[in-house]
Amino acid sequence: MGEAPQAKGTAGRLARPAAAALALMLGGCVSGSVLDQVASQTDPTRVPAQRSLLPAEHQRILAAYHGAYDDPRLEALVKQTVDKLVAASERPDQTYRVTILNSPAINAFALPSGQLYATRGLIALANDTSELASVLSHEMAHVIAQHAAIREDRARQAALVTRVFDNLGSDPEVSALKLAKSKIALATFSREQEFEADGVGVGIAARAGYDPYGAVRFLTAMERNAELRPAARAQAGGRPADFLSSHPATPERVRNAQKNARAFTAPGSGERDRANYLGSIDGMVYGEDPSEGFARGRRFLHPRLGFTFVAPEGFTLDNTAQAIIGVNEGGGQALRLDVVRLPAGQPLTRYLTSGWMEGVEGESVQDVGISAFEAATATAKSNEWAFRLYAIRFDSDVYRFVFASKAMTPETDRAFRESVSTFRRMSPEESKAAKPLHLKVVAVGAEETVEQLASRMAVSDHPLERFRMLNGLSPNDRVKAGDRVKTVVE
Repeated sequence: MGEAPQAKGTAGRLARPAAAALALMLGGCVSGSVLDQVASQTDPTRVPAQRSLLPAEHQRILAAYHGAYDDPRLEALVKQTVDKLVAASERPDQTYRVTILNSPAINAFALPSGQLYATRGLIALANDTSELASVLSHEMAHVIAQHAAIREDRARQAALVTRVFDNLGSDPEVSALKLAKSKIALATFSREQEFEADGVGVGIAARAGYDPYGAVRFLTAMERNAELRPAARAQAGGRPADFLSSHPATPERVRNAQKNARAFTAPGSGERDRANYLGSIDGMVYGEDPSEGFARGRRFLHPRLGFTFVAPEGFTLDNTAQAIIGVNEGGGQALRLDVVRLPAGQPLTRYLTSGWMEGVEGESVQDVGISAFEAATATAKSNEWAFRLYAIRFDSDVYRFVFASKAMTPETDRAFRESVSTFRRMSPEESKAAKPLHLKVVAVGAEETVEQLASRMAVSDHPLERFRMLNGLSPNDRVKAGDRVKTVVE
């Protein structure tokens, strides 16, 4: 965290109002919140007690993903799956260790040592063991092909190219062009690695007896899940450009996975192991761990940090790695809440005009009181956006609310003011009562419909679409009596 007078949040400086609006609308990663970094300073239990015995990389990963998720049934399922995949791989002598991370993120990755990681969010999204196997075998393929070492070598080469071009100096435009091309080459190499790992992984899964089309189904579910995130839905024009991304776009990977699977067998063959998989995930935590902050409809609660607030009507909240992001899909509005640390004596009115956001209207800056907390507010403008800003001193930190609107009417501004007025300290009883959501696997009753099952989900954000996504159902798919499906319950 930065310090005054140029204090910056952990999410970075919002240098221009238009850029701030874009950051609000695009959001960030799935895992946790920037607020977790404040919480971690006062909660040493986030990393297991045996941390001194673990490699540094493993410790950092556990800290970033809120520790390991302890569930013997899941661990047994994952170990059994990995053992079958290893036996069918090109390197049956390679040793793997898998850690399930306590994060709602949809993520999996591997270290060169063979340490594999999968989040509980990813495990919750999969619908059978073949889908999980497709992810694990993909990460094993990275280890087998030594992609991490190759990528590090290529990165060193790119850094050398950068230094050479920096020293040329005679023609900045030519140098910039060459440097851009070197970065594209490095990114393309990473995309090729992903495709290679996809192909190798499908082969491992197929030889292990799993349905190779599990990769197709899981990648499709992953894309649908991404589209349901508030930040993704708010993007004008759909998916952001991914040309320089280290992972190919999901539709491209789906087509590639279909091609790879067809090389081994036709659809419908291979083991899915759906019943055993659903039995293993029944009861697992779903979504955010309450200790890391979570949304219930328009209300956000953070029991460990001890605060709560309610977003304006029509907003959907998302707890991202950079900040709490809120989006009003139909109203052209967004909000962002993050935290900075300032000297105790610095006036909040001075902070609002310290340059962390440009376009602040000086005459609008004023001290206010919010739930007995010291606070200040101001407005800011850009060509396309209008903003209402708040800085609230909460214990030793300052929480920043940024409300953005395409058209700031008196009614809109009043809604923003009413929302921030709900920011308050949680009571001990509220914090104790905060419980996580869970997956519950149920049998479909006679004449029960997808719509009825979805209506009982303990989620307020697009429950029907989320139910279909969680169960791998297309918009036209129906369920029949006796089918076992995933639901979300309190």
